[in-house]
Amino acid sequence: MTTERQNDAEFPEHSEENRRIWDANARWWDDAIGDGNDFQTLLIEPATERLLDVRQGDTILDAACGAGRFARRMAQLGARVVAFDYSAAFIARARERTSSDAPIAYHVLDAGNPDALLSLGSGRFTKAVCTMGLMDMPEIGPLFAALPGMLMPGGAFVFSVTHPCFHSATIQRFAEIDDEHGARHAVRTGVKVSSYLSPSARKTEGIVGQPEPQWFFHRPLSVLFRFGFDAGLVVDGIEEPRLPAVTRPKAQARWREMPEIPPILVVRMRRARDDGR
Repeated sequence: MTTERQNDAEFPEHSEENRRIWDANARWWDDAIGDGNDFQTLLIEPATERLLDVRQGDTILDAACGAGRFARRMAQLGARVVAFDYSAAFIARARERTSSDAPIAYHVLDAGNPDALLSLGSGRFTKAVCTMGLMDMPEIGPLFAALPGMLMPGGAFVFSVTHPCFHSATIQRFAEIDDEHGARHAVRTGVKVSSYLSPSARKTEGIVGQPEPQWFFHRPLSVLFRFGFDAGLVVDGIEEPRLPAVTRPKAQARWREMPEIPPILVVRMRRARDDGR
């Protein structure tokens, strides 16, 4: 990836405002979804667990951990977890929600700061995860660049994001009814994509009614993967989970009404073999 292309996909000018917004939204968000919603319990977490394959004794880095929901899940599965977020409000809530004997260490840390990332340990982690965080981060290059030095040989990095092709701040969902099928009304739902290839930053609501709109950083698949490729990571697993189809579709622009369109993308990248093969 050229330096110009990388710079187009990084938005450091929004970093401090983004931190302030997440501090303002953190407790409201955790109150709203801290115990899970359909996206977490049906889409994000099952696919992430399959690709991450948490084993007893793993030491896992949890980047942009929020209030620590998935960090606690990994600890239940037998891992030691080092979790960080750059929102102090999220980390405060994570510590409140986590028992004192859980094998989790929380840190307030900016993923855009390479030195801070490397201070967590060199070659320390068997695996790393970033659950629904990259599209909320103004800069992702420093995290990808640091990961090969933080992971053990063969270590995996699993990340989930809203699907860049179908679920970005630029798409519009639609629902319509037609009578083309044997004079019977048919429901058709889908998404309209008006912009995809160009990285962008715009404000949106992750959850309707949240205290402040958040920044959403769109990066197409080619750009998102290239950050990992440039760091020496390779893709060796990918899932596009979808919500279960409803038995009687309605003319509503909900994700449940469009089972052929995956709203979430989950990817596993891994350190390439040291011998170059």
